[in-house]
Amino acid sequence: MTRKNPWTNAVNHPHKILIFRAMALSANITREGALELLKKYNKDPFHLEHGEIVENTMRYFARELGYGEDEEFWGIVGLLHDLDFELWPEQHCIKERELMQEAGLSEELIHATTSHGWSITVDVKPEHEMEKVLYAVDELTGLIGAVVLMRPSKSVQDLELKSVLKKYKSPKFAAGCSREVIERGANILGWELNDLISRTIAALKTFRP
Repeated sequence: MTRKNPWTNAVNHPHKILIFRAMALSANITREGALELLKKYNKDPFHLEHGEIVENTMRYFARELGYGEDEEFWGIVGLLHDLDFELWPEQHCIKERELMQEAGLSEELIHATTSHGWSITVDVKPEHEMEKVLYAVDELTGLIGAVVLMRPSKSVQDLELKSVLKKYKSPKFAAGCSREVIERGANILGWELNDLISRTIAALKTFRP
């Protein structure tokens, strides 16, 4: 079933930037509340860490792409994007909608988080640039993290694009990180793959050791 797109009116509105900003502020949850909600359904430290990695990556891109005033919303989207994955992996981005509605979260937030399951588990297409970034960086941050673990330094700080590309081209490396999704994400953003990877490395360097 096709979900109603909360961004439709904004996209077609002559003052869409102002509407995006107003809508983005209506998450109906604080960062602290979002973390508490995440921990309610996720106990695995890996899943919690992944949520915070994507959160901070999203915050970086909010600032870089000119959405600095909406950084908190972008971050909460990243933090909660896998809310249902640990307990309901087979209903990923489907059960999430139910959980978020029960928690009273806004439709804008729900649409944003569930859209990263587009063409995988749901038909909710990323529309806003924020949603496209989430779609692109979710799998990519995991792949880059796997590359970092293979390095002597175990650090992203000395990581270069060429090191990621070398591993990226090996299908068996971090096979769970879908190259198809990453490339589709770059495509819907209108970015070259190398640009997406370079920007995501830069994002990770702002908060990871």
